Amino acid sequence: MRTAARWLLATAMIFAGLSHLFWARKDFQAQVPDWAVEDLPLDKDAVVVASGVVEAAFGVALLALPKERRRVGAALAAFFIAVFPGNIDQWRKRRSAFGLDTDERRFQRLFFQPVLVAWAWWSTR
Repeated sequence: MRTAARWLLATAMIFAGLSHLFWARKDFQAQVPDWAVEDLPLDKDAVVVASGVVEAAFGVALLALPKERRRVGAALAAFFIAVFPGNIDQWRKRRSAFGLDTDERRFQRLFFQPVLVAWAWWSTR
């Protein structure tokens, strides 16, 4: 069961990473908090591209580095925690993206992030 969950997570990460790079860049920009780019020489699109590369790399690592799966899983769980402020900012600033077009939907999305953290941790132990 854990192996199947890990492979599903890896596939989801590769898909999400590619979507950052190609077809959903605008939607992902809604999740980048303004404060995240205020003092950096990056714009929201650059943050989306960088995070897409990171997400795809996590997915590939989950598949290609089985002996490192615990470390990769811990790093992925930390990544999910690190990007959570973007989800909060999207909800607070009422930015619609990915069908999250109401305050209720954006708020409900916040409860999915701990599921991702637990999924990354559990499936790689």
